[in-house]
Amino acid sequence: MVSVSLHQLRKSFARSGTVVNGIDLTIDDGEFFTLLGPSGCGKSTTLRMIAGFEEPDSGTIHFDDRDVTYAPANKRDVGLVFQNYALFPHMSVSRNVGFGLDVRGVQKAEAARRISDVLQQVGLSAQANARVDELSGGQQQRVALARALVFRPQLLLLDEPMSNLDAKLRLEMRSALRDLHAETGITSVYVTHDQAEALAMSTRIAVMNTAVVHQVGTPDEVYSRPLTAFVAGFLGRNNLLRATVRRSDGGRAELTLSDGSTLAVRTGSAAPGVDFAVGSDVIATIRAENVRLAGAADDANAVSGTVADVDFIGHSLSCELDTAVGRIKVDLTGSHMRPTRGDALRVVLPEDAAYCVPADS
Repeated sequence: MVSVSLHQLRKSFARSGTVVNGIDLTIDDGEFFTLLGPSGCGKSTTLRMIAGFEEPDSGTIHFDDRDVTYAPANKRDVGLVFQNYALFPHMSVSRNVGFGLDVRGVQKAEAARRISDVLQQVGLSAQANARVDELSGGQQQRVALARALVFRPQLLLLDEPMSNLDAKLRLEMRSALRDLHAETGITSVYVTHDQAEALAMSTRIAVMNTAVVHQVGTPDEVYSRPLTAFVAGFLGRNNLLRATVRRSDGGRAELTLSDGSTLAVRTGSAAPGVDFAVGSDVIATIRAENVRLAGAADDANAVSGTVADVDFIGHSLSCELDTAVGRIKVDLTGSHMRPTRGDALRVVLPEDAAYCVPADS
């Protein structure tokens, strides 16, 4: 397979301005690497530059030691799967998968063997002779994957391929993609705005926003140890509280929140660049799943508020409280309590669950 290196990659468009601004990334051979971020952050443009469909304004793209920055797309040995699968509805599954092999002049016996092998990989051997318009959305996506893999590319690029699938099919396809990657070992670059997809499937994730990469790391690293406020807020349900350091000593710090109350945190649980000097500004983050209901004896890091919103999502209740320090998100799991809008609720923001990021991030 192949490794991919992007160095100081930049791209601008006349109407939208700079969409990729000095990106540096290294994608290792055999990785399932995800570009994650909101719409318009530059992730799809980055993928298109890797594919050869867009030329960068500056910077370089290397596949291993080969400079492919300005190489045409058909010389990059890349398999592609997009949101629109662009299948031929009047053709069978086998003919759709093998169409490109015919165009390339691959001999019939070799083409038939490759088609059979790749359909087995994606679990569509039984549907080989079916028309694609007779298949489900998930099966059509597998056809698109098979068509991309039948060439045996060194790199697989996927641009939000599950955006048109329902929730159940998305879960099934996550598992199928993981299994396929484990079997083939092909270097894969996946673009999505869906954090659940990224966390579930990726070896590593690059979190992007406004044309730049905020953080690259394993799913656990970007979720549990965000480097910036954007990453902390984008992944999961997180509470971000602006605060000023009141006291710092012995591995603990006391922060003053916007209403003058105190929040205790641990100085070892912070992103690089956080300054716990007295008077410094920081952002304390506490995930909704770590906030708990306060007991009668709880006082430290306790916050009182009024329930503003409640969502029942099966395994838990997702609540939002209006408090003196702003909206606080709370996920109640395994609790027999069923708060409703307008209820008074008191919660604890556990000291050992707080994680601080720089105030200017």
